[in-house]
Amino acid sequence: MKEITVLLVDDHQLVRKGFRRILEDDPEIQVIGEAGSGVDAIQMAEKFTPRVVVMDMAMPGLDGVQATRAVREACPDVAVVCLTASANVREIDALYEAGAVACLSKDQELDEIVQAIRDAA
Repeated sequence: MKEITVLLVDDHQLVRKGFRRILEDDPEIQVIGEAGSGVDAIQMAEKFTPRVVVMDMAMPGLDGVQATRAVREACPDVAVVCLTASANVREIDALYEAGAVACLSKDQELDEIVQAIRDAA
């Protein structure tokens, strides 16, 4: 039975599809949607109300900080876990101030990222 619903947000389709396959191997995680932009993330979070949004930090247009803030304002019960390829301390602090519950490097072990999603849920 899948208990943790997840929305994946990344502007790279390959990243979303690959991460989706990894997450869906977990019997308790169900990916209920994918968004390629911050604007789409907000709309999909409002529509599907996932337990966790996995948000890319660097996206064109509405970036991860802005999208995280908007998702948390629209859906206060939704936890946001941010992933970044290269963020500095100031950007990471901004993600936490926007309401992210975790900020992880895309270089971290996959089981650590999955555990962060479980902890956020």
